[in-house]
Amino acid sequence: MALGALHGPAELVPVSSSAHVALIPQLLGWPSAELDDDVRKAFEVMLHAGTLGGLLVLIPRPSLAWAVVATAPAAVLGFTLEKPIERRLGGTRATAAGLLLGSAVLVTADRHGGERPAADATLFDALWLGLAQACALWPGVSRLGLTVAAARLRGFSREAAFDLGRRAGLPVIAGATGLKVVRLAQRPPAREVRTAFAAGMAAALVSTLAAAPLRRATSIAAPAAERVALAAAALTRLRRSPA
Repeated sequence: MALGALHGPAELVPVSSSAHVALIPQLLGWPSAELDDDVRKAFEVMLHAGTLGGLLVLIPRPSLAWAVVATAPAAVLGFTLEKPIERRLGGTRATAAGLLLGSAVLVTADRHGGERPAADATLFDALWLGLAQACALWPGVSRLGLTVAAARLRGFSREAAFDLGRRAGLPVIAGATGLKVVRLAQRPPAREVRTAFAAGMAAALVSTLAAAPLRRATSIAAPAAERVALAAAALTRLRRSPA
């Protein structure tokens, strides 16, 4: 349930929910860090399903054309390179690097933003954000972080960038979660862990709805600093671990 409570708010701010789900249990010595890979991935699917339910309530839907353009790059890249990405970039060191890289990109791009309103977004802007989401398949980089950065580079205000980033992410989260749920249904988890899965999904749903005020959050410095701190803690623990 603790991971579910963490997952919802982490999807509404640019800190990378995937990095937090992967690294926090390791740092705090939670039992979930020792789970079999298949069980852990299945549990993460349930967390995403719960969070998605909350996001569908909180986030305005983009138009169909805008959603398709903003989703296509990440969908194509994710479908074709999912396994290599997990194999090469799924470790602690790579995830920490993603946190640091994403933080640097977010802070740098924010300095070059303008004052365009969200209503001014075009299909080309959607494509720009879609390409950013494709790059965010690297764990730790943060889908919202890169879409906010992309929107700022396109001249949008910070508020508009967060609005567009959250809207662009909704169909990607929905599509990825739906695909993983279908795969999970083909290999359902053991009965003894289903209760824990259900509790995690419920906690993710509730925590997402409870974090509704974060929809108005547009801070760059706070999430960037938190990402750096998490990466530093993860790398320090890795360095101190026995070989």
